[in-house]
This record gives sequence, C-alpha cells and structure tokens, in this order.
Amino acid sequence: MGLTQIKFGTDGWRAIIAQDYTVDNVKRVAEATARWMQNQSMGKVVLGYDCRFGGLMFAETVAGVFCNFNIKVFMDKNFVSTPMVSLGVVKMKADMGVVITASHNPASYNGFKLKSAYGGPTIPQHIAEVEAIIPDSPLGKMASLEEYQSKGLIEYVDLEEMYISHVKDSFDLDLINNSNIRLAYDAMYGAGQNVIKRLFPSSYMLHCDYNPSFMGQAPEPIHRNLGELSAALKSNAHLNLGLANDGDADRIGLYNAKGEFVDSHHILLLLLYYLKEEKGYDGKVIITFSVTNKMKMLAEHYGLDVTVTKIGFKYIAEIMTKEDVLVGGEESGGLAVKGHINERDGIWIGLVIMEFMAKTGKSLEELIEEVYAKVGSFKFDRDDLHIEESKKWAIMDKCKNGEITDLGGRPVTRTEALDGYKFYVSEDEWIMVRPSGTEPVLRVYGHGPDMVAVRALLDAGHKSLQEGI
Repeated sequence: MGLTQIKFGTDGWRAIIAQDYTVDNVKRVAEATARWMQNQSMGKVVLGYDCRFGGLMFAETVAGVFCNFNIKVFMDKNFVSTPMVSLGVVKMKADMGVVITASHNPASYNGFKLKSAYGGPTIPQHIAEVEAIIPDSPLGKMASLEEYQSKGLIEYVDLEEMYISHVKDSFDLDLINNSNIRLAYDAMYGAGQNVIKRLFPSSYMLHCDYNPSFMGQAPEPIHRNLGELSAALKSNAHLNLGLANDGDADRIGLYNAKGEFVDSHHILLLLLYYLKEEKGYDGKVIITFSVTNKMKMLAEHYGLDVTVTKIGFKYIAEIMTKEDVLVGGEESGGLAVKGHINERDGIWIGLVIMEFMAKTGKSLEELIEEVYAKVGSFKFDRDDLHIEESKKWAIMDKCKNGEITDLGGRPVTRTEALDGYKFYVSEDEWIMVRPSGTEPVLRVYGHGPDMVAVRALLDAGHKSLQEGI
C-alpha cells in the first residue's frame, strides 16, 4: 500500500515528525533525490541537519540511501545551518546539498531542503522533477554507514569550521570587535548559536544551547517571538544591537538600541544603501512581491534594475545564478547579497550590517534615518490568521473575484496579483493577502506611513476579507 503523498512547498518538504515525517518517508524523498541526481550524472552531495528532534537519525537515513545509489556523501556529524551546507556544496565542488530542517516551523516539524551546485536553493523545475519520482514505498534493508564509509562513500567534514573561515576571509572582524557595537544575540535554539559564540564571545547570548523543543516557541525571528531579546536591549544601556536567527540560521531578525524591531524591508534598504554608496558595487535588485515599494524607489535612485518575483527565496536564487545581483530578499527575513553564495544567510546579513555600523561609526537608527531621507519613512506589519482551510480558500476566492473594493471606507485604487493579492488605497498604503506555502495560515501584510495607519489598514482588511464568509 502506498504511503503519504509528499509535496514540496515554498522551501522544501516539511511535515510533522512521526505523523508524515517518518524514517520511511524520508527514505522515499532521499531515493527520489538520488535517482534524480543519477539521471543528471551527479555523484556528490553535501548533507547536514539542524537542531531539531531526530536530526542526526534522519540525516544518517538520507546518507544511507545516497550511498546505496553510489553517491558520495560529505556529512557533518554535528548540527549546522542551511548556509553552511550551501557553502559546503560550493567549497567541496559537490553537485547537490540536502539539509534536514524545517527552518522556522514549530518544533513538531522537520523537513528536507534541496540545494544546488551554485550554493543556493534548487530551482523550482528541478524540485518538481524530484517530487514527480518519489516512490510509493521506501527502500528495504541497506548496508551500515560504517560499511559505506569503508568503501569511501561517506566522508565526515566540519562545515561550521569551513563557514567560520569563509567569514574571516570576508569581513574585518577586528574592526567590528573594536567598534562600539555591543551585540545581543538570540539563536532561538537554532543552528547559528555556535558561530556567534566563536566570532563574538563577549556578546549577550540568548537561547544559545541545544534544545530541540525550542521551549515551545517556533524559531521564526519576528517581533512577537523575540520578546526577551527586545527586553534585554531596552533594559541594558550597554547593548545597542540585537540579532536573531531562525532554526536553520538562514533568516534574520534585527533590533536597534531601543529594543525596536527592524524589519526585513528596512534591512534590505540598508544593504542596498551600503553596498552601492559605501562599497561602490552594482547589480540588479531582486525582491519578492511582499517587499516594500521603497526598494524600487531606492534602486531607481541609483539607476539599478529591479525585478519582483513570487514569494520564496528560490525565485530570487534562480535569477542570482544567471545575472549579476547586488541585493535579493523577501519580507520574511531571507536576504542575500553580492560577494557571498546565492543563498539567504541570517548570520552573514547581520555581519554586513555590523560592518556598515563599524565603518561609519553610526547607529542603526542613524543609518535608517539616512535611508528615510532618500525614500521617506514607512512602517510594515504582518498578521498570521490561523483559520480553517475552507475559510482560507473562500477568502482567496473573494480576492480573486474582485470583491475587495474598499478598506475601512477607503476605496481600493489598484490591485496586483503576482503571488497573492495586494490592495492599494494609495501608493504607500496597501495590504497584501496570501496563503502560506508551508503552514495552515493566511498571511495579511500591511504597509503605511506609521504603525497607527498600518494597524488601521490591517484591521480594515480583516473585516473586508471575512465579511460574508
């Protein structure tokens, strides 16, 4: 009898451990990946896992499947971040990377991410090809990992050390360490914890120990999940920068000295400002549909081309493999810059911001004011509505059918529908509606001149969306 049908979402396959995320189902996905690699004449894979429950067990299961198909596995015995695997793929000149992670999902989930030879997410077409050949049943008995290792099919590597060396080669760490930056870091019990301990040992550390339960908090670096980090900055005048990463450390959360959350829109603007004005770099700007239109304004100010993609970093990464990209990013904290791998990397982005602060001697607040002087100030927020699937899709049908015509008595002046629906009441004020690709959630985003306006827009949006449903 066939097992669960496995579908890859926005960023890999994710499922609840022991429900659908089982050893047998992981074997099936690994076999499809191995067969796809064989079809492409690929023979080497880098494998890693993060801090989630069963990570090593699931990774060893995947390793055994790959070895069974004569694919050489480079594997770290300890937990690692997703960017460490992606960098490892490039450094080891491997054909693919696999990360056992469910990223920012709750602790009950685990997952399976595919990485390509260029050091970033596998393109959607290739993911679809892997998905199409997932077998109905798992492989039977395989040889032991020790036997495969004796045949040279498994080689254990230190991906974290490789990553640290790459950071040391790319950043002026002495400048950062000798600057007036006093870092508070929240690993959210994720795979970034050891890197920051090693690079900045005097930092104020939160949740930097191994705890697969994440103490009941999904490791997504957004403000409502980072109360302790915010409070630490507010209560300790010595601290002036807060950095947080998600479970596999490819996303970033950022705080200023006042303990105020600095969202990805503002980080993207800072990155573009720094790389263009301070470093003199050029290239395209790639943003997903939910990112502030202020990025377009700043890019056009610099005479740079802008492309807007669907939600999902894989769409940005696909462009980065073909074109010269300066900055790429999405609202949810996945950001990438020129000079690194084609991958979002929460630690790396944090280091770029720290370098910007260290070189200019300016605070995060001062740098953001300089950006505002160019594009105007704004605020952004997002509500995640946990509602029944039937209601969620009824709301999406309502959006599709053009039934959202006003928000709180203000007429909708235009609608965009690249990935979800964006409803404008002015050029700078909009809400966006989109179903999550990885969770049973409807996301509603709001953009406006200040938080009062954003909250009013979101509240009006909830009312308009759910009226009559």
